[in-house]
Amino acid sequence: MNNPPLKEKLQAGNLTLGSWITLGHPAIADIFAGAGFDWLVVDMEHTTISMKQAGELIRVIDLSGVAPLVRLTSNDPNQIKRVMDAGAHGIVVPMVNSPEEAVAAVAATRYAPDGIRGVGLARAQRYGAGFQEYLEWQKKGAVVIVQIEHHSALEVLEEILTVEGVDGFIIGPYDLSCSMGIPGEFEHPEFLGAMETIRKAGRRLQCPGGIHVVEPDRKRLDQAINDGYRFIAYSVDIRMLDVSAREGILGISKENPECE
Repeated sequence: MNNPPLKEKLQAGNLTLGSWITLGHPAIADIFAGAGFDWLVVDMEHTTISMKQAGELIRVIDLSGVAPLVRLTSNDPNQIKRVMDAGAHGIVVPMVNSPEEAVAAVAATRYAPDGIRGVGLARAQRYGAGFQEYLEWQKKGAVVIVQIEHHSALEVLEEILTVEGVDGFIIGPYDLSCSMGIPGEFEHPEFLGAMETIRKAGRRLQCPGGIHVVEPDRKRLDQAINDGYRFIAYSVDIRMLDVSAREGILGISKENPECE
């Protein structure tokens, strides 16, 4: 496991920075892991990343000393079991709208009697050689981040964020705005009010709050830090590639007439 573990950083209220991986090539994970992030999320919800690819990405990230997390396709105990066995340090669970759903997610990362996860021997347990060590770690070491991305979650927000084993939350702004009937209207007063409600609840309950700064924009990152978020995703591989490429050739024909 990474040192110090991500879970300890979150519990201490320390700022942690990560990013999002949507491309399945191990080189992407290798490059991002070497950049200095505290954690990296392998996104299986909105990508074509397979379980096999996820396992390779988890391994590369882990061996680089960065905490590998996986955003699930859904709150599925079978998928949770498989990514945890592959060596993920934790999970990001989409669309958590009730405390019962949060409880189920936590339970799926733990073996009985603390949870419902079936025992298997894979990379996480060093294929059996490290089973006893992993047995102790999984009791409290797995990181569970719940996504708050539907207006119904706000009605039971305190109950969700105080579930034992939930280590933090991250807001899904697009889905949240859609559920409110104002898709993508991030300056709408109702949306801003919902964001503030979530942020304040996290601080009051000492549950580390997270937000995704999708565009690689340092000013927005600084604002998120100043707003008190402690689990911040800075951009995503595809946006970093796109923005860097476009900025690199911006105006090149005007500066170099020979290229016209």
